Amino acid sequence: MSPETADAFQALADRGRREILMMVAKEKRSINAIAENFDISRPAVSKHIKILQNAGFINIEEKGRERYCVLNQNGFSEVQQWINMFEEYWTTQFKSLENYLAANVPTPKK
Repeated sequence: MSPETADAFQALADRGRREILMMVAKEKRSINAIAENFDISRPAVSKHIKILQNAGFINIEEKGRERYCVLNQNGFSEVQQWINMFEEYWTTQFKSLENYLAANVPTPKK
């Protein structure tokens, strides 16, 4: 995935990247601190971080020689919009079912 085609769903498809997001959701972390949690090279971790950054999920803050990953909550808007679309769909479907049942299923008499 190139920076021009950073897709939120492709970025989230990798378990390691989801783990990185979970780490930075708790607190901002340096790239080195993140890399310590994986059995892959630091350049490989940096590549995953770059994908998350290009997809808008994290921002990089530089403090001295250290680079810190910070969660970018606005980056989740594409995913949230997709989820909202299906939530609206199912809400409409259940409301239609409720209306149908109310109009066509007799209620038991007491």
